Amino acid sequence: MTVRKAVIPAAGFGTRFLPATKAQPKEMLPLVDTPIIQYVVEEAIASGIEDILIITGRGKRAIEDHFDRSIELETFLERSHRGGLLTTVRDLGNLANVFFVRQKEQLGLGHAVLQARYHIGDEPFAVLLGDEVFLGERPALSQLIEVYERVGSSVVGIMEVSPDQLQRYGVIKPEAVDGRLYRAADFVEKPAPDEAPSRKAICGRYVLDPAIFDILATLPPGKNGEIQLTDAIRILGKGQPIYACEIDARRYDVGDKLGYLQATVEIALEREDLGEAFRDYLTNLVLARSELHR
Repeated sequence: MTVRKAVIPAAGFGTRFLPATKAQPKEMLPLVDTPIIQYVVEEAIASGIEDILIITGRGKRAIEDHFDRSIELETFLERSHRGGLLTTVRDLGNLANVFFVRQKEQLGLGHAVLQARYHIGDEPFAVLLGDEVFLGERPALSQLIEVYERVGSSVVGIMEVSPDQLQRYGVIKPEAVDGRLYRAADFVEKPAPDEAPSRKAICGRYVLDPAIFDILATLPPGKNGEIQLTDAIRILGKGQPIYACEIDARRYDVGDKLGYLQATVEIALEREDLGEAFRDYLTNLVLARSELHR
């Protein structure tokens, strides 16, 4: 079956960015001038997704407003003869079929995905985490969809991480298939370095069989007392092969302060309107700091 629908969990509290996220969703923090969540939505659309469900929670209304039309703003921009900005703002309301549902309690990633059950129905679907941004020649999700169409079974995106980062991810036990493709023989959620089956960590992109919903509906809490998506995928793997694809793209964990800053700097450097001036600024800043510490 074709993968037509995607789920973007975006209901977390954003505690790593407090106090900025006390009254603003972390997914709406800008990378230069574009909110994080827009990068994720655009990746899904570029991967051929027609239907996007964003899982939100209390205090996340700004996400819904961002993908809605703002007649007052459009009228102001039109009267101000700001045609470029007007087109940008209008296009946001027409990016894709974007729907929203609230996760009333933050009980883990698995629980958030479960909220999409009745929207997805009985078809394969993608999951894109709302605080991870991938940039590259090919959309990250499209690489997983290509694998799914080839193998006909669930696929997770992976990357290799350093041992000190393993406790932040679900980690697979890989069996090589070919190139960047592996069979995931087992999964461990947030392992200690000496308990990890490899350094290949799941990195926020999935294509899943809808059978995952029956598992999530009865799954008890796991690590940190939350319903873990990785635990459900592990059970799903007892009845069907689960594959893992190393994503060929630059990944930024923009839910982390350092990752957010790295993404902001690198995106700014690639912008035609900012890149040259910003590069000069950074170069002069480094030189000035070096002189200061001599």
